[in-house]
Amino acid sequence: MEASVPKVKHTEFRQGLQEGLSIAIGYTPIALTFGLLAKTTGLTLFETVFMSLVLYAGASQYIALNMFALGTGAAEMILTTFIVNIRHFLMSASLNEKVEEEVPWKKAVYAFGITDETFSVAATKQDTISTGFLFGLNLIAYTSWVMSSGIGYAIGAGLPQVLQESMTIALYAMFIGLLVPSLKKSMKVACLALLAAAFNSIFVFSKIMSSGWAIVAATLLSAILVEVVETIKDRGRTRHE
Repeated sequence: MEASVPKVKHTEFRQGLQEGLSIAIGYTPIALTFGLLAKTTGLTLFETVFMSLVLYAGASQYIALNMFALGTGAAEMILTTFIVNIRHFLMSASLNEKVEEEVPWKKAVYAFGITDETFSVAATKQDTISTGFLFGLNLIAYTSWVMSSGIGYAIGAGLPQVLQESMTIALYAMFIGLLVPSLKKSMKVACLALLAAAFNSIFVFSKIMSSGWAIVAATLLSAILVEVVETIKDRGRTRHE
């Protein structure tokens, strides 16, 4: 009976790898683009791969590239990344209710690997989620992201200098590509984006603060305002009911 336990864990790990394969494939073009843009932004290969290894957050890494190009300070970049990724606390807490009991260090390892996509796959499982499954799911997605980032950088290094410089415009095209689908689905997201853009423009053009802190302040203010309005609207509906 005891001999079957490692076999079961191995099977669950393999299942995680299989279910994470589609995520890994989906991450490849995005990570390749990140590596390419990192090269044109001025990062080294080590810095590019290290960012993917340590940060491992697609949208935040693109935002960090933009802030790096603007010459933003480290404090602003770290705070902005934290704000953008704060949702991961909620995702980790939610999965913690479904995952089997495990020692804290193992939980910390697989919590690091949680992304929007891996969370979606794990959260839809009906049964208790095993540690082996999460390790397999996260490992294949993480490996794909890190390796593709490095490959993208290598591709960028092989492009002519003129083309490398012109590729910086692709960073803004990527932001638009990420934002538009969300705008179509939610008016709340549209209001949040417009408010953040307005606040950021006011702060930058009035020279109240640097571009880095303007992004941080605009993000916080717009999020707070949208949530306040949503809360007031919900209370109004409750009273009418």
